[in-house]
Amino acid sequence: MIIKTKKLIKKIVGKKNFKEKVKRKKKFRLNKKNFIEKILQIKRVTKVIKGGKRLSFRAILVLGDKKKKIGVGVGKGNNVSLAIEKAKLNAQKNLIKVPITYTKSIPHFIISSFGASRVMLRPASQGTGVIAGSSVRAVLELSGLKNILSKELGSNNILNNALATIQALKTLNRTIWACKNLSNKKKKFYKFIFKKF
Repeated sequence: MIIKTKKLIKKIVGKKNFKEKVKRKKKFRLNKKNFIEKILQIKRVTKVIKGGKRLSFRAILVLGDKKKKIGVGVGKGNNVSLAIEKAKLNAQKNLIKVPITYTKSIPHFIISSFGASRVMLRPASQGTGVIAGSSVRAVLELSGLKNILSKELGSNNILNNALATIQALKTLNRTIWACKNLSNKKKKFYKFIFKKF
């Protein structure tokens, strides 16, 4: 019966215009308007091969909408534009969500490390601003934080410091800020709620 109805529709509409509806999964697409990109570093890199040296470019890029989402990407290519494009795609894959308080700060103090670099992040009161340097500042600003104190304790490598800050923001716990001045019963209740959302 279904086959007959399909044949009738094809005759009426025509074979070219007739298309069966296929259910497909909707892909998550980033809105170009919302996301801001900032290039941290473009470096010329060499690779020693049999014939001599092969030159290529490496780009480090930070991508974020100033509303809790942030990502750092690295890309290599023969051209600068190609390296930037690859870095952007890499940053899109590694997006994370940052827990931000009402005062546009982080919930609690944290120290994190990546390689030889160590980064300290400390929450600040309203009106302080972003006190940070180099790549740490770029990451914090694009994530949407406006009041924060930070310090680079280890090496001053741009990529490692950027990845250390992202690791710190990833490990932040929002329940600590919410349950700061509450009783034990209320703490349990809020923890139960935060698990769901």
